[in-house]
Amino acid sequence: MKVAPNIGILNALIRITVGLTILSWITAKLVKRPWRDSYLIMAMLGAMKVAEGIVRFCPLTALYKMCPISDQAKNNNDISIDEEQILPYSPS
Repeated sequence: MKVAPNIGILNALIRITVGLTILSWITAKLVKRPWRDSYLIMAMLGAMKVAEGIVRFCPLTALYKMCPISDQAKNNNDISIDEEQILPYSPS
């Protein structure tokens, strides 16, 4: 799998900023309560956002672009629905 940049510069800068913010906030909380595992998970997620911004590669964006469902939805824009299939709403 070739890792090519799939996010833009502005998106990368936003990811780095948000990732560093989350990482610093969670690190401050982790100092007070080092036994909390949820802080470690959040710290890893913040570090992952920083890494995505530096490398400019998002695995979820790459997965979305490889998904065949997105290609199928792009090609089927002319889906028509018969009026007989749509039933009117009757609350009684």
